[in-house]
Amino acid sequence: MAHNKVQIIGIGDDGLEGLTAGARQLADKAEVLIGARQTLAAAAGSKAEKVEIGGDLDAIVRKIESAGGKRVVVLTTGDPLFYGTARYLCDRLGKDRFEVTPHVSSMQLAFARVKESWDDAYLANLATQPLELVVEKTRTAAKVGVFTTEAAPPNAVAQALLDRKIDYFAVYVCENLGAPDECVTHGELAEIAKQQFAPLNVLILVRKPGVPDRPTTMIGHRLFGNPDEAFMQSKPKRGLLTPAEVRAVALSLLDIGPTSTVWDVGAGSGSVAIEAAQIASGGQVYAIEMDPEDYSLIASNAERFAVRNLTPILGKAPEAWAGLTAPDAVFVGGTGRQVRRIAELAFEQLRPGGRLVANVGSIENLAAVREVLLAKSGDPNVLMINLARGNDQLEWLHFESLHPTFLISAVKK
Repeated sequence: MAHNKVQIIGIGDDGLEGLTAGARQLADKAEVLIGARQTLAAAAGSKAEKVEIGGDLDAIVRKIESAGGKRVVVLTTGDPLFYGTARYLCDRLGKDRFEVTPHVSSMQLAFARVKESWDDAYLANLATQPLELVVEKTRTAAKVGVFTTEAAPPNAVAQALLDRKIDYFAVYVCENLGAPDECVTHGELAEIAKQQFAPLNVLILVRKPGVPDRPTTMIGHRLFGNPDEAFMQSKPKRGLLTPAEVRAVALSLLDIGPTSTVWDVGAGSGSVAIEAAQIASGGQVYAIEMDPEDYSLIASNAERFAVRNLTPILGKAPEAWAGLTAPDAVFVGGTGRQVRRIAELAFEQLRPGGRLVANVGSIENLAAVREVLLAKSGDPNVLMINLARGNDQLEWLHFESLHPTFLISAVKK
């Protein structure tokens, strides 16, 4: 039996009266109306069967599938495809089953109320995205629009931003948009953090002019390739940190994406893991280290760089990585005889298409790791890095050479 197209129609607080003539005609022809209580109330005069459904989207799917050839209309608020019901229904039942008629979304209304364009804004929904991720994305945004929740209201968002030293935004909280008790509050983050708001609200952040691209305390802290002295190190072992220039090349070979899972095996004080965590801001990084002193420094350095997606693990590889999420990228650093075996076992843990980069300092370990990666991938890449850093001595420029080091990288086919 051929099905009529299911109509998904967005409405505002003015109900059916605010619809276009075409959308109103579709709603009037409905034999089954599906929606939340407040949206169905807008169609109180309709003779259609009314099915009240709250947040249970699967119940909408079941009702559509059982409706047979009846004309079904799903009433929702705003734009059904903007963090709305339509996306879910199309994913479940296929786009061909539906026609979507949008209304003005509350996000559009909010930006209109504060007279700001939103084509260049970062938009987020705290019902589906973690607050910490939204805060990090906000750091470099020009404008931000956020659907808040009762669990993460505007004051909590403002406080989270202040806790991360992100204090350079003007704030607007737009409550009950389109309703008689609509209210727009404009203030500083510190003011908003102390206030309570209605549950239905949109939070807008607008970067103040002339402010830096990050908190002043973070200027000089790079996404990767930070100076060695930016990291706390164990004094008796100072100098074993992966040098900044080598670290930058290694991270490029690891090809880390925004949501990658990364293992840093033999993490030392955590320089590679920390910069990997900054690149994979929506992913997860595990820093595995067997030395208790270095293990404690990983957490201290992570706090210094304000990364929250790094998990230090105290233990010896490979036992220490048992139960961890399979990695997209693995960095192996080491000088011991076990580096060949660790590289081999770590490569086996990679997801298909995953990348492994090993940093070794001796010809013997280079040959051993290359041999195992040649057998595993067939095409390892080897770099020998010779670096010299310039420094002024009296009136002359001198170059101080670093110890040569090797990077061996391979991709899991």
